[in-house]
Amino acid sequence: MLPKVAIVGRPNVGKSSLFNLLVGRRVSIVDPTAGVTRDRVSSEVELPPTGPGEGGRYCELIDTGGYGIYSGEEADYASLTADVERQIDIAVAEASLILFVVDGRTGVTALDEEVAQRLRQYAAEPERILLLANKVDHEKHEPGAMEATALGFGEPMCVSATTGLSRRELLEAIADRLGEADAEPGRAEMELAIVGKRNAGKSTFVNTLAGEPRVITSELAGTTRDSVDVHFRMDDREFIAIDTAGLRKRKSMQGDDLEYYSLHRALRSIRRADVVMLLIDATQRVSHVDKKLSQEITEHYKPCVIVINKWDLVPEDMDPEKYHSYLTDQLRGLDYCPIVFVSAMTGEGVQDAVRTAGDLHEQARQRVGTGELNRLVERLLQERGPSPKLGQQARIYYATQPAAEPPTIALFVNDPKLFDERYRRYLINRFREHLPFEEVPIKLLVRPRRAAAKTG
Repeated sequence: MLPKVAIVGRPNVGKSSLFNLLVGRRVSIVDPTAGVTRDRVSSEVELPPTGPGEGGRYCELIDTGGYGIYSGEEADYASLTADVERQIDIAVAEASLILFVVDGRTGVTALDEEVAQRLRQYAAEPERILLLANKVDHEKHEPGAMEATALGFGEPMCVSATTGLSRRELLEAIADRLGEADAEPGRAEMELAIVGKRNAGKSTFVNTLAGEPRVITSELAGTTRDSVDVHFRMDDREFIAIDTAGLRKRKSMQGDDLEYYSLHRALRSIRRADVVMLLIDATQRVSHVDKKLSQEITEHYKPCVIVINKWDLVPEDMDPEKYHSYLTDQLRGLDYCPIVFVSAMTGEGVQDAVRTAGDLHEQARQRVGTGELNRLVERLLQERGPSPKLGQQARIYYATQPAAEPPTIALFVNDPKLFDERYRRYLINRFREHLPFEEVPIKLLVRPRRAAAKTG
C-alpha cells in the first residue's frame, strides 16, 4: 500500500484545485459551490527524490469534502453532511500525512478553528499535519496568511493552486515528511468503469466490492459527482472500480455546470476503462440515458458487462429469459454482451459480474494468427460475398489483426465501397462466432490494397 496523504479543510479553501495541481491533471471537480466534493477522490502522485541517487517515490493523494459543508435544513443535501464528514474522518485516520488547507487571503475563520480542533483528536502527532495557506498568489497576501500560525500547527507554507506557486516545494515537503515510501505504485490488473443512470445502485455496488462504505450512498439523486477510483481485491487479483455520477438527459442539466462536469468525467471514465459495467435498474424500464450510455460504450469499442441490479426487488414471476430478450431489443448495439443479474445491496451476483468482466478483458487481449484469419475470411467469402455493384466483384486480398484492445481486424480489398455496412456487420458477427472474441466489440477496418503497401 502506498502512503496516503489527505487534503482537508473547510469549504472553498481550494482543496480540489490544489489536489489537481499536485496530480497534474483535472481529476476533482472545481466549482465555487460549497459541497462539490463529497467522496474521497484519490490519485497516485510521484514525489521528488529526497536525496542524490534516489529514484522518485509515490504516494496516494486524497481529496476530501469540506467540513461543515451544509448548514440549515433548507440545504437540499443537508442530510449528506454527516456522510461527507465521515468520509473525511476515515481519510484523516488512514493518512500518513494530512495537508490542512486554509484560505491565505481571508485569514482564519471560526470553521478553520473547528477543523483544527477536530484534527487534534485524530492526529496528535504534529509531524502528521502540514499547514498550507492557499490562494497566496502574490507577496502582499503572505502577511495575512501568517495568521494561520495561531492554529497551532506551526508556520503555514504559502501556496497557490491557481498560479502553481510552491508546487515543487510542497511535493518535496511531502516527500520529506513521509520519509521512506514505496518506490513504485501497485498496478491493477483491470479498471472497471461503473456507469448508469441516477439511482441505479452504482455506489452501493462499488461499496460491496470494496467491502466498506468507500463512497456515499443515498436515495437523493445526484449524490455522486466526481468519478471515484476504488481499489479492491478479488481472487488474489487487484482491481480498480471507477464509481461515476449517475446521468440524466442532457436537456435536464442545462445551465448546471456541476452536472456538466460530472457527465464529462463519467464519459472519460468509459474511455479510460478496460471494461465497462452498465448498471440497469431492474425495477425500471430501460431509459433514454441507458441507451445513450450504450451508444457511448459502442462508439469507443469497450467490452461491457450489462449488470441488472436490484433483481431481488422484482416480482418472483419475472422471467430472466424474457427480460434478456427485452434488454436485447432495447440495447441493440450491445446484444453480444453478457448479462449478469445482481443485487448490490445483498451482494448476490456481484463477484460473478467482476469475474465476467475479467473474462471479457482476456478476450479483448487475444490475437489471431494471420494464416488462421485469412483461411476464415476465404471461407466466409465463399459462403456469402458482398453483392456486386455496377458489375464489379468484391475481392479481399488478405486479412490481418494489427491490434488488440479492442481486437482490430483489417481487410485489404479492391474497393472498400463494395463492402457496405450490412455486409460488414455480417462479417463481424461471423468473426465473433469463429474467433475468440465472442462477447467483446470487434473493430473492422476495410482498406484498399494500396494502403497495404504504405504500411509495409
